[in-house]
Amino acid sequence: MPEILKHCEMCPRRCKVDRTIQRGYCQAGEKIRVALVSLHNWEEPCISGTQGAGTIFFSHCNLNCVFCQNHKISHENFGAEISVERLAEIFIEQQKRGATNIELVTPTHYTTQICSALDLAKSCGLNLPVVWNSNAYELPEVLELLKNRVDIFLPDFKYFNNKTAKIFSDAADYVEVAKVAVQKMFELVGEVKFNSKELMTRGVLVRHLILPNFRTDSMQIVDWLYKTFGDKIFISLMNQYMPLFDAEKFKQINRRLTTFEYKSVIRYAEEIGVQNCFIQVGKTADEKFIPEFNLAGV
Repeated sequence: MPEILKHCEMCPRRCKVDRTIQRGYCQAGEKIRVALVSLHNWEEPCISGTQGAGTIFFSHCNLNCVFCQNHKISHENFGAEISVERLAEIFIEQQKRGATNIELVTPTHYTTQICSALDLAKSCGLNLPVVWNSNAYELPEVLELLKNRVDIFLPDFKYFNNKTAKIFSDAADYVEVAKVAVQKMFELVGEVKFNSKELMTRGVLVRHLILPNFRTDSMQIVDWLYKTFGDKIFISLMNQYMPLFDAEKFKQINRRLTTFEYKSVIRYAEEIGVQNCFIQVGKTADEKFIPEFNLAGV
C-alpha cells in the first residue's frame, strides 16, 4: 500500500489521516470505490466520439458542493469496493467495448491506486487515451504522478471567488489551488491534439458550469483561461445547472440559468477572442442526462 495513504495528503485538504483505519474529508478509504462503469455519450463531441467515453465513476469527493448532481456517490457513500487489479480489468473491458477513451470521473482521492491500475492495464494492452475528469481542486505534486499516464485533463473550474467557493463547496482556497492545478495539467500534456476523427488525444479541456447570478464570475474565469493559455487549450461553457441536492437552501442558486446569463458569457468569450470553445444548445438542464448509478460494469 502506498505510504501516502497512511498519512493522506492526496489533495489540498491535507487531512493526514491513515486511510486504512479512518476517513478524512473526502470519506474515501484505502480501497477504491466505484459506482458505475459505462459508455457515456453526453460529453463534449471530441471526448465522447460516436462510441462513448469509457467512464468510470468513483465514489466520494474532496469538495462539498451544495448543488452536486452526483450526490448519491459523492456524499452518500454509494459504490462497491474493488481492487487495483479489478480496476485494471475494467480499463481493458472498456477498451473491448469500443470506448473512445478511459475517462476517470472524480478520481483525485484514488490517484495512487489509479496509477497502479493504469500501469497494470497498459502492460496488458491498454492503448486508449486516458482522461482525468476532476474538480480542479488538486495538488501539483500529486498531478505529477500522472505524467505519462494521463493524456487528457478535463477539469471543472468552478469559481473565481473564494468566498463563493467557501459557501457552495467548502473550499476557501479554491481559486488559487485551481489556477495552479490547471497550469500543472497544461505543463504535463501541452497543447490540444486531435486525431483524424476529430477526437482529442492529448491536451486540456477546461469545463465551467455557469451558476445563476454568477455570470461575472464566469467571465473572470474565461478571461483568466484565455490570458493564461490562449488557444492552446479548449474551454467548455455549460448551461446545464439545476438546483439539485441542497441548492434550495441557497437563494442565489435556487433556480436554473437564464438564456441571457448564458449567452452573455458566450458573448464575452467571443469578444475577448476565444476560438476554442464548446457551448451547449437545447435543454441540457435535464435530469435525464444524470447517469444512473447502479454498479453496472463494476
